[in-house]
Amino acid sequence: MRPLRARYTPEIGDLVVGRIVEVQSRRWRVDVAAPLLASLPLSSINLPGGILRRRTAVDELNIRTFFTEGDLVVAEVQSIYGDGSASLHTRSLKYGKLRNGYFMAVSGTGGGGGVVRSRRQIWTLRTANGGGDVDVVLGVNGYIWIAKHVEPAVQGKDVSITRLEESVSSSIYSSQNDEIDGPTRREIARLTGCIKALTEAATRVDEELVMKAYEAAVELEFVGMEGGAYLGGANGKKVVEAATGSTT
Repeated sequence: MRPLRARYTPEIGDLVVGRIVEVQSRRWRVDVAAPLLASLPLSSINLPGGILRRRTAVDELNIRTFFTEGDLVVAEVQSIYGDGSASLHTRSLKYGKLRNGYFMAVSGTGGGGGVVRSRRQIWTLRTANGGGDVDVVLGVNGYIWIAKHVEPAVQGKDVSITRLEESVSSSIYSSQNDEIDGPTRREIARLTGCIKALTEAATRVDEELVMKAYEAAVELEFVGMEGGAYLGGANGKKVVEAATGSTT
């Protein structure tokens, strides 16, 4: 099975968002919008109980308890195979299964519009209007995730920062979404509209412009932008102009 459209060429170190499309005995096959499906080996994920413990036959038998078909994941490109396909890893608390949010795909990657490689592809922002903290994940492959921020669960109450990744809780592989209140949903929708507006204007999508667009959208609604939070058409153009006008 291969993605219908190829628009992304993997490079080592890229942060990508992908969808699990096949589960094999020791790896998952992942759609990352590349010409070939990527691989996520069982040996390249954090397992509950510690990243240093050995993978066992039981882990192989229970492979679907970690990721299964349809799951969305954020991962890093670890290596490139001879055929150009990518091998991924999720051995960081920043990576893993995605929950509590909204998935979107944008066309184009690079300076002509779409997601660009930048210093930070994942960040958390405090949203307006009581929306709380929201995570934004910009996969350089054009797949994006915007979600309610949830602190990672670790085993033990007093775990030092250097041992967080060694104390992974099984809860990180849960497929159960948390309750998301109305204000948070509204701000997730607003961020989504900002990214769509940037993409439609063939503008780069990175942390700087997403944040400027979001701040502009909040301000424009505050001063009575026609249509309120809707960011299509003329409203989207206003937001993009406000975001890029102060960009050098």
